[in-house]
Amino acid sequence: MEYTNNVHIYNRQDVETFAKYLVYDCKISCHPDDDFTDYFNTKEQVDLYNHLNNECFVLCEKEGLDLYDIHYQVQYNFMLKNSD
Repeated sequence: MEYTNNVHIYNRQDVETFAKYLVYDCKISCHPDDDFTDYFNTKEQVDLYNHLNNECFVLCEKEGLDLYDIHYQVQYNFMLKNSD
């Protein structure tokens, strides 16, 4: 999936897909509280991913979801698939 300014987080699946994108595609293991300046080089990328991450927080708060657990599960599954 390609993330642009036109993409938004609407539901739990979007939150999980974004977390998977960060872990599997961008190859980063980040915490939901992290600022993306630690992971990306351009202001555009940092602003976009920080904005999407904020949308994840808003949705999870509204829906009673645990963003930290969603990120943990994605990272845990990635480690299981890539362990020797």
